[in-house]
Amino acid sequence: MTTMTITAKDVAELRARTGAGMMDCKKALDETGGDMDKAVDFLRKKGIAKAEKRADRAASEGQIVTLLSADGTTGAMIELNCETDFVGRNDEFVALSKSIAAHVLQDASVDGVVTVGAEGAYLKSPWSQGAGTVGEVVKAASAKTGENVVLKHVARFVATGTVGSYLHFNGKVGVLVAVTGGADDAAKALAGTVAEHVAAAVPAPALAVDRDGVPADAVAREREIFAAQAKESGKPDNIIARMVEGRVAKYFAEIVLTEQPWVRDDSKTIGQIVKEAGAGLAVARFARFKMG
Repeated sequence: MTTMTITAKDVAELRARTGAGMMDCKKALDETGGDMDKAVDFLRKKGIAKAEKRADRAASEGQIVTLLSADGTTGAMIELNCETDFVGRNDEFVALSKSIAAHVLQDASVDGVVTVGAEGAYLKSPWSQGAGTVGEVVKAASAKTGENVVLKHVARFVATGTVGSYLHFNGKVGVLVAVTGGADDAAKALAGTVAEHVAAAVPAPALAVDRDGVPADAVAREREIFAAQAKESGKPDNIIARMVEGRVAKYFAEIVLTEQPWVRDDSKTIGQIVKEAGAGLAVARFARFKMG
């Protein structure tokens, strides 16, 4: 019996015809002895071609789900996108979103925020609630709903203190916050308060807990822009330098969490709220997902 050699050109041709991923195309050709038409049918029967053809359609609706462990030391958050609000509110889609959040909550390989998308490595992770992978679960949802379904990103925090969460009433914004230094009611309340503030994005979405967490290149870029703007004033260099430093300070006050004015009382900063919550408490990190 002659064994047909599957070439890269064959895989590329099948991918062009179906829109399926390279590994899926290679497997289909292997399973069908290199017969292109049978390989197309193989992918269609698996629901892969049907799902992958939708990959270029915008997925801007869906579900953001937050989930905390019983002891409050671990939190997970996911954003699962689809194309329409109708599918996003469907009971099965909501249930799937919660299942993925539960999967991430117990997945110790996730530490922080992981961007997934259509080709992310996380899709290859074994599915904890049955056979297959996370990616196969997402593809199955796409085939069933007839829409492009994308696991945009996931997050998981483990804290020596406590993890809090906030989900906006419309389900379009979700936040996780890890607080260290305590796990009592004060710590839990602080985590919830900060999570609500981060969700509000006032005066702008926070980029880091403190100044040290702001990327140096971002600060340099803003400083360069401020310097160019200040020079337009025609003022002396010493005045320009002070103007630039003042604008950099304002930039930090807008995007550094602990320097932002609290959304519920702008006479206080989040840094002050943290100090008032109790000695030793601190915000270790946060994540904010916004739908779309």
